[in-house]
Amino acid sequence: MFSSSRQFKTSSKSFSKSQKVNKSSSSFSKDSGVTKRRHEPRHRRPTTTSSSTTADTMMSNTSSIITLVVGSEQRLFAAHEDVLCASPYFASALRNGYLDPVTKRIALPDEEPEIFSSVLEYLYKGDYFPRLVHNKRRHSYELEQIHDDERGSAESTVYHHSVDGDLLKDTVIYCAAERYGLDELKKISLRKQGLQSGIQCSTILASARYAYANTPDSDSKLRAHYLALIIRSRSTFKRSGTMQLEMFNGGTQLFFDLFVALSNHVDDISSASGTPRSNRFI
Repeated sequence: MFSSSRQFKTSSKSFSKSQKVNKSSSSFSKDSGVTKRRHEPRHRRPTTTSSSTTADTMMSNTSSIITLVVGSEQRLFAAHEDVLCASPYFASALRNGYLDPVTKRIALPDEEPEIFSSVLEYLYKGDYFPRLVHNKRRHSYELEQIHDDERGSAESTVYHHSVDGDLLKDTVIYCAAERYGLDELKKISLRKQGLQSGIQCSTILASARYAYANTPDSDSKLRAHYLALIIRSRSTFKRSGTMQLEMFNGGTQLFFDLFVALSNHVDDISSASGTPRSNRFI
């Protein structure tokens, strides 16, 4: 995706090795936790090309072709107008003349090409790689099996220029779906959140901060994912020192919500054990 490479420091603790999530659950899977396996720093990855995303459906569609210029390096994507119009965002852009009058293009300078490639793949195919597979025998969802030659494009994190580091790809896709008005894509990316492994504590916290910055207060589902994950893995986050640094920097709604969630968690435990809830003020 980018020609230069970047690296950033990460904690030695990493996210769960769970590969399944219960169909009825909307939070991170119960087995999600933090492992001690070090996630090696890596260079920014090339994006999936738009041609591979849409090649099997391009020829059967007769609507106008729209060119989109994505990211700071102005990567070019092409999509059919009626496919783009499934998104209220793009329908409004096309209706209100947001096309460049000279080049007939839509510019998305703040979008990551790798993320937009997944959005475009969803618009054409109803999902993005790696796709969700429903295991009927286990009544759970899994990510499709990935061949060795596909692993590079199936990494669970993505470099994002706004944080100059890696974020969980499904989180960034969820926020893009929020921006483009694609509710079904939000559901898909939300379900995939708990199906990844080997994610650093620092990346989880950076992704949580990104989720808070790019979703409205009324949309609490993605935020609840991160609150539940941090609470379940609280011992590891405490030992890692990453949480201490994040709280020292502070300044986000994340930490107040985390305090409320932890308080509710303690109250639930107290109620279950018959211990009176504390009425003291701090």
